[in-house]
Amino acid sequence: MRLNHFTKKVGQYLVSKKSYFYRMKFKSIAFHHFGCKVNFAEASSLSRKFMEKGVEIKNFRDHADVYVISTCIVTAVAEKKCRAAIRQAHKLNPQATIAVIGCFSELKPDELSQMEGVDLVLGHSGKFQLVEELEKLQQGHEYHGGISPIIQSNESAFVPSYSSNDRTRSFLKIQDGCDYYCSYCTIPLARGHSRSDTIENVIRNAQEIVKKGIHEIVLTGVNIGDFGKHTGETFYQLIEALNQVEGMNRIRISSIEPDLLTDEIIEFVACSRNLLPHFHLPLQSGCNKILKAMHRKYTCELYASRVHKIKELTPFTCIAADIIVGFPAESDDDFHETYLFLEQLDLSYLHVFSYSKRDNTLAGKSLNPVSDKNKKERSDLLHRLSERKKRLFYQQNEGREVNVLWESDHADGFMHGFSENYIRVKTQYNPKLVNRVERVKLGITDENGTFKV
Repeated sequence: MRLNHFTKKVGQYLVSKKSYFYRMKFKSIAFHHFGCKVNFAEASSLSRKFMEKGVEIKNFRDHADVYVISTCIVTAVAEKKCRAAIRQAHKLNPQATIAVIGCFSELKPDELSQMEGVDLVLGHSGKFQLVEELEKLQQGHEYHGGISPIIQSNESAFVPSYSSNDRTRSFLKIQDGCDYYCSYCTIPLARGHSRSDTIENVIRNAQEIVKKGIHEIVLTGVNIGDFGKHTGETFYQLIEALNQVEGMNRIRISSIEPDLLTDEIIEFVACSRNLLPHFHLPLQSGCNKILKAMHRKYTCELYASRVHKIKELTPFTCIAADIIVGFPAESDDDFHETYLFLEQLDLSYLHVFSYSKRDNTLAGKSLNPVSDKNKKERSDLLHRLSERKKRLFYQQNEGREVNVLWESDHADGFMHGFSENYIRVKTQYNPKLVNRVERVKLGITDENGTFKV
């Protein structure tokens, strides 16, 4: 039986309920996450807590008693997908409890609380108390006046997380928040100031991951190069320590800011057997004028020097870049400058995003927007450039021997895996190969641009 709809705003935290009286304890829960690898790691850690309590974890497309949607607010498209997932969950089971957590919940809790079917809206800090809040609902706990108690948000706390849903790879959260305040980004508003785990705790979690039989970890965070900023430790010291973890033979670094990627880090990765030759360096624009307007902390010249240093030491390293097209006041000449810069740079592929206006950002106040038509044209050009760069990168690797970690997913009789330098490879499905590292020789790619061995 559901009663009236109550909401209570708690600073950066909001709890929303249609009812504060439930007669039946839930037996199944389904998670769905949007956005970054940090979201995935956090949602995975939350799901393990429910498993430990004997709750069945279901696929989000299935009928479940509870649906948890971990949200993203980086773009308007991300917001739209989050709303669609809420509607999908309510349609799958109108009687289900729906909890919406994460960055969207932190910045726009009132909007989400009014959506049909939503019972809990938990911001960034609040989501880590999801188990307790759901238990209160499902055990028939009655709050005074139907309102849940205040739970204070704590931006200074770091909550460690790692994923274990995939047997072959784990995303290990080492850092959270950001102090950069780029003019287009709301992440510092949603996740707060930069903070990180300690090396001791990261090593402990890495050892737990090894014990689960997972061969590869991906170091994740909002700004991982900032690791240890407030504790006297450094990212370089962290990877040095992780390099010594017994049984952890594949350590992949996720996105790291170019101004925080030092020669020391590049050189250590180049000579390490465990740190994989793969860098994700966000660029955002190849025009210094636009980089300055974005409040980025580097120039194109510094970025290029990082790429050249990597390739000088390890020529077959995969280097990916993030690019935003259509930033306010980006002229045709500015975009042309970006295109030429990218064309001449030895990158392996690009992640291309169209600028999305965000509330409460400096860029969002600009009176010089770029038309959707121009955004699409520029995006299409960079996607085609990315495809050419990726084909060239794969061609450069033809005939090389690489170590492939085979994954469990398979389709049309084939299974896939990734090499150390993030090249996608496929082979005939063999369940005995799942979660195994196999040395293979790369021949030529198929019609879809994948190496078949």
